Amino acid sequence: MAAEDQPLGTLEELPQSYRDELRKLNLVPLWPSLRSLLPPKVPARQTSPTYWPYQSIKPLLMQAGDLTPIEKAERRVLVLANPGHGLEKMQASSAIYLGMQLLLPGEWAPSHRHTPNAVRMVVEGEGAWTTVDGERCQMSRGDLILTPTGLWHEHGHDGSDPVIWLDVLDLPLAHYLEVSYHLNGDRQNTKQSQGNRAYARAGVVPTPVFGRSGRRYPMLRYPWTDARAALQSLAEDQPDLEAVQVTYINPETGEDAENILGFHALMLRPGQTLTLPARSPAAVYHAIEGAARVAAGGQGFDLRSADTCCIPGYCATTLANLSGSEPAFLFVADESPLHRKLGVYEIRADEQPSMPSQS
Repeated sequence: MAAEDQPLGTLEELPQSYRDELRKLNLVPLWPSLRSLLPPKVPARQTSPTYWPYQSIKPLLMQAGDLTPIEKAERRVLVLANPGHGLEKMQASSAIYLGMQLLLPGEWAPSHRHTPNAVRMVVEGEGAWTTVDGERCQMSRGDLILTPTGLWHEHGHDGSDPVIWLDVLDLPLAHYLEVSYHLNGDRQNTKQSQGNRAYARAGVVPTPVFGRSGRRYPMLRYPWTDARAALQSLAEDQPDLEAVQVTYINPETGEDAENILGFHALMLRPGQTLTLPARSPAAVYHAIEGAARVAAGGQGFDLRSADTCCIPGYCATTLANLSGSEPAFLFVADESPLHRKLGVYEIRADEQPSMPSQS
C-alpha cells in the first residue's frame, strides 16, 4: 500500500482525557487532519465552477439603484459570490473578489483608498470616470482601469445613462492576511498627464533621461480599443497561433499590471475551440464581445455579452467560440502572479479538458 493511501489515526481514537489536555494548551494533533491539509496529487479546493449571467444581474442592480441612494451605499455593488466558499464570504475564489457596480448619472462615489488591489472592467455605459491618484480615467466598455493598493480613487458620472462595471479585487487574500482596511479622503484635484497616452504604442516608451516616472503604476487606464486592436493584429500576423491572448502589464517594468492578480484579454477566432491545460491558479472569464462556451470540472457555461464565470485551479478548460462568423473577446483575471511569487505556479499539460453539457 502506498504511503499516501495508508490510513491515519483519528481524533476519536485518542482518549478524551488526552484530548482535553491538548485543548487546554491550545494544541491540536496533526495526523487526523493531515490528509485534508496535504491531500495526495491535487489540492483540496472550495472554489467551484460558477456562472453569473449579466441579464439576470442587471435588473437587480438597477433595482438597487432605486432602493439605496449612493450616499447610503458609498459603493453600490452586487457581489458575485462563489457558493463553494459560502455566499457570506463574498469571494469568487480563494484570492479573487468580484462585484458588479452601478453608478447613475450625476452620482459621485467618494474618494477613498484601501489595501486590497482593485481593477474595473467597464461593462456598459458612457460618461463615467474614475480618478486614480489624480489621473482622471474615462470609462468606456471594455476599458480596464487600475486602482492599486494605497492609491486614492473616486468615481463620478457626467453622462445621461447608467454605467456598470465589474470590480476585481484581491480582497479575500488581504482579509485572510488581516491587512484589509480603508481610509476616506477628499475629492481629488486632477492632473493633465495620462499614462495610456504616454505608453500608447507597443515597443516604444518614454525615455528616462532623468530617471523613470517615479510612479509605481505609470499606466492606470488600458483602453479596450487598444487591447482589441492588439489582439486582431496578433491574430492576423500569426494565423497559426493557437491562443490569441495579451496580458496587461506595467509598461516600464514589463511585470504584471498589479502584483497579486493577473489580467488578460483573449480572442477566439470564429468557430475556434481552444483547449487549455490544467493550471494551479483559479481563473475568471468575462465576455466583452461575442459569445463563448467555457467548460471545466464537468460543467459548461455559455457566456454572452457581460456574463462572467469562475473556474477553479487545477482544472483543464475548454473555450469555444459560439459564432462561426465573428470573433469572441474575453477578459481573463487569474491568480497567476500570486502563485509565481509563492513558487507554487504549476501547469499540468497531460490533463485534457472535456466538453460537458450545459449546466
